[in-house]
Parts: sequence; C-alpha cells; structure tokens
Amino acid sequence: MNIEEFRNYCIAKKGVTESFPFDEQTLVFKVMGKMFALSGLEHHPSKINLKCDPERSVELREEYDGLIYGAFHMNKLHWNTIEIEMNVPHQLILGLIDHSYDLVVAKLTKKLKLELENL
Repeated sequence: MNIEEFRNYCIAKKGVTESFPFDEQTLVFKVMGKMFALSGLEHHPSKINLKCDPERSVELREEYDGLIYGAFHMNKLHWNTIEIEMNVPHQLILGLIDHSYDLVVAKLTKKLKLELENL
C-alpha cells in the first residue's frame, strides 16, 4: 500500500475529514472530530499511526516485529505505527484502518453517533 491508497481509503469513510493540525507534514484523519489515523508525509517508506485494541497490538507487534510497533509520541498502549510499504499484507492494513475507525466511532457521544448515522 502506498500513502495515496491509504489517504483514499481513509477519506472515503463516513464522517471523515483530513487536515494538518500539527504541521505541514502530518496528515491527520478524524471521524466526527476525533483522530483515528495519521501519517508523517516526510517518512519514506511511508508509515501510518492507527488506534488499536491493546491486546491486539501486542499480537501484531510480535507477528510483524519491526513493521508494526508502538507509535512514537503517542500512547503506545493504544496506538501503533505501521510501515505500509513493507511486508505488511494489504488486507491487514485495510482491516487495521477499519479497526481504528470503529474504535473511535464506538467512543463517540450519542449525539455524534446520531449525526454520523444521518450523514
């Protein structure tokens, strides 16, 4: 997967916006104003950060040692960095983007969930 495929997949999800809130290099994707994915565009090969269930994070980090690891400058219990242009299966990356999105949606307020449903 390349960074453009990552961007297209994220932005196609319901209620998602993209922005550069930190600097001109860090592309952030939010669902209903809550961050679920980001990428530092200066990294080559491309890397993305995604939210993940802590137990699943441990499994992924063990299975994909050196390709999936705790996200730098983020809560490593809940966020992983994934090197998307390396040997991580394309379908797994898509599934992890979905997982991150779903985790964030699950924590939205009832009001925001209703707004999202009505989009």
